[in-house]
Amino acid sequence: MNKEEVLTYLPYTAPFLFVDEILEIDENKVIGSYTFNPSLDFYKGHFKGHPVTPGVILTETMAQIGLVCLGIYLSGNVESGLSRHMMLTSTAIDFIKPVFPGEKVTVHAQKVYFRFKKLNCKVQMLNESGEMVCQGTIAGMVTGKING
Repeated sequence: MNKEEVLTYLPYTAPFLFVDEILEIDENKVIGSYTFNPSLDFYKGHFKGHPVTPGVILTETMAQIGLVCLGIYLSGNVESGLSRHMMLTSTAIDFIKPVFPGEKVTVHAQKVYFRFKKLNCKVQMLNESGEMVCQGTIAGMVTGKING
């Protein structure tokens, strides 16, 4: 499975899709990027006069790229059929810098393990200057299969 095929299996659409492209993917890691459109609705109220991307959205972006994309890739290469959904089971994220409207971020995820349909990854998000925005661990479970 290639990186373009992985994107076709993502279970999200705008405005809740936080993956623009997968730059690299293999059985141990994924690197992907997303640019936060300044017109996204949550910027209207977070924070008044000084919009910042909410931490929960940064976490979701890391989960979509670092967990779901990698989970789809691994499921498609390990099991018969592809995972339909990955349910987030745990996160531990440290937030270091804010992400502002219009910023492009890159997510790097490294597989810690993938067994018994559970994927655990170390994740980090970098801004365009290569500065760490946030980092931590994220885990999820494959909850279904296409054609199965």
